[in-house]
Amino acid sequence: MAELVGPRLYSCCNCRNHVALHDDVISKAFQGRNGRAFLFSHAMNITVGPKEDRHLMTGLHTVADVYCCDCHEVLGWKYERAYEETQKYKEGKFILEKSKIVKENW
Repeated sequence: MAELVGPRLYSCCNCRNHVALHDDVISKAFQGRNGRAFLFSHAMNITVGPKEDRHLMTGLHTVADVYCCDCHEVLGWKYERAYEETQKYKEGKFILEKSKIVKENW
C-alpha cells in the first residue's frame, strides 16, 4: 500500500509551525542576517512587522520583519518595496533564513 506523502514544507526551527512550501522557493542564493537565506513567493502562519527602510546588499528596500505566528521567532523579512528597477521582482516576496527554518516531509 502506498503511503500518502504531503507537500514538502519548511517549518519554524523553534516550534515546527509550517511557514512555507518548497514549491514556493524562488531562489536559494540569498543572504540573510545570519547566513544563507531563501527567497519565497509566499509564506504562511507568519506575522508581518512594521515596514522600515533598510540598506541591503542590493540597495535600499522597504522591508518588514516576519515572525512565526506561534512562537514569534524572527524568520526573515518581506520585501515591501524595492527602489532600484532591477530589484522590483522582490516586491511582495519573502526572505526566510536557512538557520531559522527546517525541512518537513522530505
